[in-house]
Amino acid sequence: MTTTATTAAAHPVLRVAPAPPAVAAAYFGASLAFHADVSDVAAALAQDGDPGFVVVDSRSTASWDQGHVPGAVHLPTALVAEQAEQLLDRSVPVVTYCWGPGCNGAARAALALAELGFQVKEMLGGFEYWVREGFAYETWQGPARGATDPLTAPVDADDCGC
Repeated sequence: MTTTATTAAAHPVLRVAPAPPAVAAAYFGASLAFHADVSDVAAALAQDGDPGFVVVDSRSTASWDQGHVPGAVHLPTALVAEQAEQLLDRSVPVVTYCWGPGCNGAARAALALAELGFQVKEMLGGFEYWVREGFAYETWQGPARGATDPLTAPVDADDCGC
């Protein structure tokens, strides 16, 4: 007879045991200090007044022209060291983004900004999830908005409830 513990340990999900609760709390708390979610960024930007942070698009000019978050500052990762001081206020937190979850450009930009002394977070999902969640964006031709992808965002609700 197989016990639940033996079965669980053999299953790939639990082959490595979950961290103790205190360790998990420290990890997830730290994760929230480093990341912002697309929906939360959009909600903060939609409020009247200063959201308390600036959004930085770390992609190339061609990518920026295809579409970017309204109000974002364009600062390609390769130019952070030479242009960040002129484009950003060190006292204002920065939220970086790149293409999407398969791209680490936003993390590289965040690292470069942190090394220069900026407070920084990375926007999870990047521009891909901004568009997939149905938020408006700007292109070189003007404003645009795509349909909400029902697999990534609630279609008939203000938020996902998380």
